[in-house]
Amino acid sequence: MSVSFSLPLPRLFQAACGLLILLPMLASTLPSADSPAPRVRRFAFEYQTTVHGVPANARELDLWLPVPHADASQDIGELVVDAPYRYEILAAPYGNRVLHLRVKKPSTTDFTVTMRFQVARREHLNPAVRQPAAQSTRIDPADPNLQRWLAADGLVPLDDSIRHWARQVVAQAHATAPLDQARAIYNHVVSTVKYDKSGQGWGRGDIYYACDARRGNCTDFHALFIGYCRALGIPARFSIGFPLPPERGAGEVKGYHCWAEFYTPATGWVPIDASEAAKNPDKREYFFGAHDENRVEFTRGRDLMLAPRQQGGPLNYFIYPYAEVDGQPFTGLANQFRYHDATRE
Repeated sequence: MSVSFSLPLPRLFQAACGLLILLPMLASTLPSADSPAPRVRRFAFEYQTTVHGVPANARELDLWLPVPHADASQDIGELVVDAPYRYEILAAPYGNRVLHLRVKKPSTTDFTVTMRFQVARREHLNPAVRQPAAQSTRIDPADPNLQRWLAADGLVPLDDSIRHWARQVVAQAHATAPLDQARAIYNHVVSTVKYDKSGQGWGRGDIYYACDARRGNCTDFHALFIGYCRALGIPARFSIGFPLPPERGAGEVKGYHCWAEFYTPATGWVPIDASEAAKNPDKREYFFGAHDENRVEFTRGRDLMLAPRQQGGPLNYFIYPYAEVDGQPFTGLANQFRYHDATRE
C-alpha cells in the first residue's frame, strides 16, 4: 500500500519560499571548501594517582586532582571516579575544575584514586589567520579573565627588559598590527629556541631561563611567547593537558603537554603551539592558528589557587596531582595516565 499527500498550491508556494530562505542559513553553518571541517578524535582517558608513604603521625591529608573541562574544543563525558574516601568536584578560577578529597587521621596504607572519562577532542582552527577576510563559524564566549591574560605570572614578569626584547622582535619584522606582531613573536620563538630537555632549569616556564638558554620544553617555549605578547598588550593564555600520539590505538601517556592562545579583536582567540612547530618544522605554518586533535586539556592559567584553597603557595601550573599533609606539600604520589581510542571515529 502506498501513501501520498499534497499541499494546496498557496501553502506549497509558502513552503517553497520558506525553504529558499532557510537554505542560505543552513549553508552558513557548514564548512566551506576553503575551510575544511575540523578533525575530531574520540577516546577514553584514565588518570590515576597512588598515595604512599603518609607519615604515621599525620593528622590530615588533602589531595587535589585536575578535572578536564568542556569547552569549544572538547566535550568531556561519562566521568567516573574510584576513590576509597569521599571526594567533591569544585569550580576553580579560569573555568578550571578540581577534584578534592580530605582524609582525617589518614592511614599509612597506600590508596589509589582513579578518574575515567570520555573525550571528543576537536581540532581548533582559526581560519581568519590564513584568510583575513574569512569569518570563523566558531564563536568563543567572552572571556571574563581577559585582563588576567595581560598580567604577569610569577615566572613570566613584564619588566623593562622583557618589553624591550619584545619590541625588538616586532620591529625587526616591521609588524605593527597585533596579529602580525604575534606571528613575529611566534616565528622568533620557533626559530631561536631548541626543544631540548637536557641539563637543569627547563620545564618551569621561566621566561628568563628561556631567554638565556634558548632551549627547553613546551612550558619554556610558551612562557616566552606569552610573555612577549603580554608585554606588547596582546592578551595570551596558557593551557596544559596531555598529548596523544597521532596513531590511533591505546597506550600510556608519559608526560604533559602545554600550548597557548592569543587574542585580537579581529580574530578572537588564535591557537598556537610553538614547541610542536619547533619539533616538526614542516608544520610550522599549521601550528600558527591551529591545535591538532591529538590532546586533551585539563587546566588553563598559571599561578593557580585550587578549590578549596591549598595552604601552600600558588601552583606554577596544575596537571599532576597535588597533596598536602598537615598543610605542607606532600610528594608521595605515583601517577599513571592511559588512553584508548574509540573503535570508530
